Amino acid sequence: MNSFSDRQRSLEELEGRRWPEPSPDATGLVKSVHALRARPIGLLGVEELRRLIGQDVGLPFLLPLALEILRDTAPAQADGGFYDDDLLSAVLTVDPATWVHAPHLAQELQGVLATLSDISPYIESDIQAFMRAAFG
Repeated sequence: MNSFSDRQRSLEELEGRRWPEPSPDATGLVKSVHALRARPIGLLGVEELRRLIGQDVGLPFLLPLALEILRDTAPAQADGGFYDDDLLSAVLTVDPATWVHAPHLAQELQGVLATLSDISPYIESDIQAFMRAAFG
């Protein structure tokens, strides 16, 4: 999915449902997630994608965007540039059933991982868990 027109729509529009407003005493995270669901997905930044994906929100629409960012930034990592481990970690640690239902995304993530040469040690276990969940 994630055509240009999809990127102009919010998760609320894409999913066809609006969540009720959070209670006044809700945490900042809950309020933030609710607000982000109303923004067009194409306007979400890396940190906002990480936050939503980390909460397993909107995965069918947001994982392709996150994988696009990871794929585009992976070559810079090889040159000693910045690589966003937080977004990678959020993607790697989604519910393992996600990969069973979206094997094409699992293969895309596997391709991104293959291009990385200097992975933080703390993320290695996440990569191994992803590989087991996605590929057995």
